[in-house]
Amino acid sequence: MRILVTGATGFLGRNLCPYLVEQGYRVRAPVRLTSDWKFLAAHGVEIAFGDIQDPVSVGAAVEGCDAVIHAAGYFRFWGPRARYWGVNVEGTRNVAEAALAAGVRRFVHISTVAVVGRPRPGAVIDETYPCRPVDDYQRTKWEGERLVQEAVGRGLPAVILRPGAFYGPWGRYAFNRLFFEDFLRGLRLQVHGGRRYTFPIFVPDLCRVIEAALHRGRVGEVYNVADRSRTHGEIYEIVARLAGVPAWRINVPAAPMRALAWAWTKLADLTGREPYYPLTLATYVFYDWVVSSEKARRELGFEPTPFEEGARRTLEWYWAQGILRPPRRTTSNRL
Repeated sequence: MRILVTGATGFLGRNLCPYLVEQGYRVRAPVRLTSDWKFLAAHGVEIAFGDIQDPVSVGAAVEGCDAVIHAAGYFRFWGPRARYWGVNVEGTRNVAEAALAAGVRRFVHISTVAVVGRPRPGAVIDETYPCRPVDDYQRTKWEGERLVQEAVGRGLPAVILRPGAFYGPWGRYAFNRLFFEDFLRGLRLQVHGGRRYTFPIFVPDLCRVIEAALHRGRVGEVYNVADRSRTHGEIYEIVARLAGVPAWRINVPAAPMRALAWAWTKLADLTGREPYYPLTLATYVFYDWVVSSEKARRELGFEPTPFEEGARRTLEWYWAQGILRPPRRTTSNRL
């Protein structure tokens, strides 16, 4: 089976493409000339130069493929609205239309649990939870889902996956930055006493679910894919123990953090530089993201890696890359 994977040079793609090649699939990846794509060629991935925002190059890339995994997306906590729309909406439209024209046998679209917007207190987010997106990323990913579902109505054999917050090797943003890098570099801030719940997904687990969706996902269905939701405090304690550092945090009231994020975001609108703590981040850290992935467990065989194991493997990647300093331990106490 030849599979086209969009977003191959991103966080997910860096894990997904080598995994698919190892499983025996032939993988083709559309990449921009300016992207860091040489690692893909080293893994035996066929390179197709182009851009998902260019329908002509997308059509050429899809030709001859049996399946498409549309993993490309623009995800930042702050950014120009046109960039979100161009990649997450128009890019999705181009890939879906090209896949329809090529008659692919399966289309797996990577969306996000975040399309729900801001979770209600005490709610469990399953696939029936109403979606009310509140920022440009959420709105454009929700519109991308709508486009895919519209294409399903015209014959596209698509499955939609909604992952939680990515963590694992090759990530330097969002969950990885907040719960690994910032913490281990001494930025020990938390809000609400670390009691809020977040919704991690170990990226290698997501790769396996994507493969399952190629063969077992039901056309037109949506699947949440996230590990058991955990409190921020629980995650900090696990990461601290694995890294051999104290787990203490400084609790900061939410109001001044919001004020700082608001001011930082206003400044970013003038400078064009992403703030370290943009205002949209509040949606993800001030609310409880309690996610149910029972449907993916039941139909796709999703079994998440225990968080402690995923965190250990993530830290080992950071240490191997020289990004973070490994703990000083004796041989008998190593992980």
